[in-house]
Amino acid sequence: MAPQREWLEKDFYKDLGVASDASSDEIRKAYRKLARELHPDANPNDAAAEDRFKRVSEAHSVLSDPDKRKEYDETRAAFAGGRFRGGSGFGGGGGTYTTTGGDFNIGDLFGNAGAGDSGGLGDLFGDLFGGGGGRGTRTSTASSRPRRGNDLESETTLSFRDAALGTTVSLALTSPSPCTKCHGSGAKPGTSPRVCPTCNGSGFVSRNQGAFGFSEPCQDCQGTGSRIDDPCDDCAGSGVLVRTRTINVRVPAGVEDGQRIRLAGQGEAGMRGAPSGDLYVVVHVRPDKIFTRTGNDLKVQLPLTISEMVLGATISVPTLDGTVGVKIPANTSDGRTLRVRGRGVPKRSGGAGDLLVTVKVAVPPKLDDEAVEVMKKYAEAEKASGFDPRAGWGA
Repeated sequence: MAPQREWLEKDFYKDLGVASDASSDEIRKAYRKLARELHPDANPNDAAAEDRFKRVSEAHSVLSDPDKRKEYDETRAAFAGGRFRGGSGFGGGGGTYTTTGGDFNIGDLFGNAGAGDSGGLGDLFGDLFGGGGGRGTRTSTASSRPRRGNDLESETTLSFRDAALGTTVSLALTSPSPCTKCHGSGAKPGTSPRVCPTCNGSGFVSRNQGAFGFSEPCQDCQGTGSRIDDPCDDCAGSGVLVRTRTINVRVPAGVEDGQRIRLAGQGEAGMRGAPSGDLYVVVHVRPDKIFTRTGNDLKVQLPLTISEMVLGATISVPTLDGTVGVKIPANTSDGRTLRVRGRGVPKRSGGAGDLLVTVKVAVPPKLDDEAVEVMKKYAEAEKASGFDPRAGWGA
């Protein structure tokens, strides 16, 4: 992953209002709360809220990704007021850096910065320390990579059946999107950005401080590596506009409550034509009055009369896409579960889970005189047969 130099000046934990050792769940909850409060739809024409919304979204996109978070923490730690020691501090493969957590070798952490590799945190240190570890200040335009857009997160709520069978939902998103006039380049149609002559396209300029050479973002191009002489009127040269768009999301069959669906390239637009981030849709599933599920198995309770359980019957049982006839064997006991194969929740690999039908005796609230007399005769016959439902019970 290309290093994010701007991380050195940003405190993502502070933006989300969480501690640096916050769990993934704490980070997700903090982001959702702030995103609802700061969303442009809830704060129309509020530039401050919109800017904060962008910062919160960027913070979440980094801290919610374990790899990005690790890289961010390591990058920030390396500049958190520690000191370099050991000879010149930067000879050969880089010196040893002392932090509150102990010593570690920069060459080990940042991928052998002097080995001639491209990308990685070695590039970052090669710039900041004026070539320490065998790398000089970069001037190639290829080294200035446009910043990818932030990942976004949205939510949708589905009925139990839609979640089980799959459906398509429409989501309205208000987020930074590529400018439709300049197609994200930032330059007025008919023109193109040019390489910044100050930094030669690197996005950084060097300066000396004592014995060290440092690089800092180029002020003439704001670190982008390019200059736009005739910016687009609509986006003022950024290549991005905040607008509301509607996208259709295909929710696969069998999605469960809390599951995240990733839509590549549907997130926040990158600056000046850089790739867009991804969109993650969190699915919430409403409970159903009839069905529950365990994995891909569908569960339903079937009320039966005493006569149906004693004599047996064939009962029509609801499924996700219709009904199925279930044969109830004679003398079925209350609580017995019958399995109907292949009538459960569809599987991604093909086929479906099973339908688990649990029978439950239903007693009428009131019987007429004739029915009462019949039940009395049944009770007498039952007793005469020697049946004792509590035989051995409590012994």
